[in-house]
Amino acid sequence: MKGKKEFAAFLNKKIGNELTLEQIEGLIEKPKQLKQGDLAFPCFQLAKIYKKAPHEIAKELSSGTLPDQFERMEPAGGYVNIFFNKNSAASELLLKILNEKENYANHPFGNEKTIVFDLSSPNIAKPFSMGHLRSTVIGSSLAAISEKCGYNTVKINYIGDWGTQFGKLICAYLKWGEEEKVRANPIEELTKLYVRFHEEADKDTSLNGEGRLWFKKLEDHDPQATELWIWFKDASLKAFQKIYDLLDVHFDSYNGEAFFNDKMDATVQELQEKNLLETSEGAQIVKVGEDLPPCLIKKTDGATLYATRDLTAAIYRMNTYSFDQAFYVVGHEQSLHFEQVKRVLYKMGYEWSDHMHHVPFGLILQNGKKMSTRKGRTVLLETVLLEAIQLAEQNIKEKNPELSGVEEVARQVGVGAVIFHDLKNEKGNDVEFSLEQMLKFEGDTGPYVQYTAARIETLLKKGNFEWNLPAKFSIGDESWELLSVLNDFPGVVEQAFKRKEPSVISKYVLKLSHKFNHYYASVKILNSAETNQRLALCASIQTVLKEGLRLLGIQTPKRM
Repeated sequence: MKGKKEFAAFLNKKIGNELTLEQIEGLIEKPKQLKQGDLAFPCFQLAKIYKKAPHEIAKELSSGTLPDQFERMEPAGGYVNIFFNKNSAASELLLKILNEKENYANHPFGNEKTIVFDLSSPNIAKPFSMGHLRSTVIGSSLAAISEKCGYNTVKINYIGDWGTQFGKLICAYLKWGEEEKVRANPIEELTKLYVRFHEEADKDTSLNGEGRLWFKKLEDHDPQATELWIWFKDASLKAFQKIYDLLDVHFDSYNGEAFFNDKMDATVQELQEKNLLETSEGAQIVKVGEDLPPCLIKKTDGATLYATRDLTAAIYRMNTYSFDQAFYVVGHEQSLHFEQVKRVLYKMGYEWSDHMHHVPFGLILQNGKKMSTRKGRTVLLETVLLEAIQLAEQNIKEKNPELSGVEEVARQVGVGAVIFHDLKNEKGNDVEFSLEQMLKFEGDTGPYVQYTAARIETLLKKGNFEWNLPAKFSIGDESWELLSVLNDFPGVVEQAFKRKEPSVISKYVLKLSHKFNHYYASVKILNSAETNQRLALCASIQTVLKEGLRLLGIQTPKRM
């Protein structure tokens, strides 16, 4: 039923060399209303070529014998509108979905090439806040979408386990920390110490010097500093794992910043050998163009910086994974940094740097302000997830008190609500944190989509559905509207990948859910002459909803 390629091929024979097949396909669009047709081709671009009015060209293109899958073609102003042969198209599409199941809308264009993802990457000894949610769920969803498009993926959690903040934390622990408290509740206690350090440093600036001194000791492998750093890191990773388990997010590598400590000298040496390093006010830099500030490689005291580390990490990842693309799922504020890193790599002769892509996203705001650990203004992700699960359990028990396995369903629904609240927004937008909005179980939410899939599960059981499809379908307008949306799913997946935008999937599953629930309210599905074909349609919708949610990192309960 796809039809777009076939329609483009039909038009291509008529248009000839004036537009390529690819250009024609790119111009074809879907009319806003089904009564206007299933696909439409605008003739305005041809008007410039033929020196004719668009409506005249539309009339000329609408003539001729159509392929069997099309019912009719007609001009409408400056457009050529085409209508599918509904019965054969419906049968073809439903058979395809019910046979392919979750593999429907898979694409081969990735051709088993490799994409490396840099995502999540929280700082150790700091809480996993709502601010870290976006990189985690956007990156994980993009990896799933990429795999559906035929790519192999490598998901790297580039843990923030190095830097002057650890000198400050060690200093704070030695001044005010209590071992028993930290061992009992490491993240909470370490966060309190980190916040206190900055509060005290505002009054006594000499503390900042002490923090830098302790970090220098850590760099010099001081036994006390190293022991504390390892303890803070291990405790943090255990705490993070609880959250990753709740989110059902997995990684292929946890190589963090410290992993590259012994590898950066080689990068600096390579820059030196290629005559790219320059000295500026005692620091070592690489100039990356007139339009950007130079990339700082070493500070005046010889310390390396984020750029040095990221250059080293990029080279290591290419040598290790031979990636075809690399996606850095990191906030907007790092845009300049990544552009500098890419340009330095290109100047080093690494043309593959063109295949490194920064995937920026907006902030999660609290009362319009950026969340900040050092100012004590943060909301813990684990707290939000657990509250969401608890609220989901209450709602489920009220609506379906006899439901078995309510704890697992509540986990799927609660966590799904939090993930969907993030991914329904375009990634570039800032998102205002609101527990109330996030945990709503009606409207444009994850639980609404999950409930739609669960409602279909109940229908299929009540109707004893078996998917032996009739040879002929009787398709009404309501069914055709749903089939038209189902037919869009392969294109939606491709668009989500090309735009690096999970919200394309979110918006699609919401649209499909809204259309189905309208259909459910207006059409008799069970105990009718057309029950089996209507259940076949319902089963196809459920398959696509579940797969769409899976691509977002959300599980689908069978009952709610």
